[in-house]
Amino acid sequence: MERARIVLLAARGWRNAAIAHHLHLAVNTVRLWRRRFVEDPERGLEDHPRPGRPRRYSDLDRAAVIALACGLPARQGLPLSRFSHPDIAREIARELRPAPSRSTIARWLRANSLRPWQYRYWKFPRDPNFRERAESAIDLYHHRWEGDPLGPDEYVLSADEKTGIQVLQRTHPTEPPSPRRSIRVEHEYARGEPVTYLAAVDVSRGKVFGDLPEANTKATFYRFVDRVMAREPYRSAHRVFWVLDHGHSHHPATFWYWMTRRYPNAVPVSTPTHSSWLNVIENYFSSLTCRALTPNDFPTAEALRVRIRDFERWRNRQAPPIRWRFDREDLDQLMERWAGEGIPFEAPSSTA
Repeated sequence: MERARIVLLAARGWRNAAIAHHLHLAVNTVRLWRRRFVEDPERGLEDHPRPGRPRRYSDLDRAAVIALACGLPARQGLPLSRFSHPDIAREIARELRPAPSRSTIARWLRANSLRPWQYRYWKFPRDPNFRERAESAIDLYHHRWEGDPLGPDEYVLSADEKTGIQVLQRTHPTEPPSPRRSIRVEHEYARGEPVTYLAAVDVSRGKVFGDLPEANTKATFYRFVDRVMAREPYRSAHRVFWVLDHGHSHHPATFWYWMTRRYPNAVPVSTPTHSSWLNVIENYFSSLTCRALTPNDFPTAEALRVRIRDFERWRNRQAPPIRWRFDREDLDQLMERWAGEGIPFEAPSSTA
């Protein structure tokens, strides 16, 4: 395409320097392809045969390897879940003679950004009301509700519970890092009782409010809501939006009725089913896990609770407002990509 442009511009009377400047090429490159075209108008723009050993494998051979790597081993009748370099080399040797080496196969896979030995979890969107619920949460993160901006006395809280935080007491104390050596954590441990952490984050202020109950039940979550709503400015606010998922302790079927009856200024908002990434509090839980709880080495459950409380206070001292970048335009692009991939949405159930 680039060589053809050189010839077309030359046919218009352009000089070599002007063509090179326009196409961001070297003048010698423009001169070379103009000369070759003049000498051979039919094949002058094609590559000349290069010196050296001819190619051992054709494009079809490479395509066969790529096609094999892009499939699942089970479909080839193999008792494997993922392909490795040796597996691909062994299978392709039955089709190609001589068979490409492992290093050749690795180079072909690397050139196509293929890593068939890696995998990641994902989940089909199951909520038939995904777009509607997602748009409600996204608008609140951008300080809007039903098309209108939120007022100065309206607040957005994102809440959830983090359950099963396991207490692991290492048989030997964790050793700090030193030059050329990372933190060392003993593999063996004694397992303690799990800890539950309830938390809510104020999106506009970035402040986190947490609680560490003995059990994860509806009653403990309702008491947590009472403590948060008893605080100012939420107690006297015009509206307080609570963004929640469909957890058992705050399921819309029961929690919404309780909250709206108890707090007339509270507005519960549900994220789509199985869409925790739309709940801001999950970002805080992720930060807590990575920065305060990993590696896990606590002598008692109370020591773990102290660490969680201290992390919460430490974060609140420097917490900025939440800046949610994902907007409706991004949601539209996501939905279009899902539609192109043929991802279906389930029909509403009787309990939805």
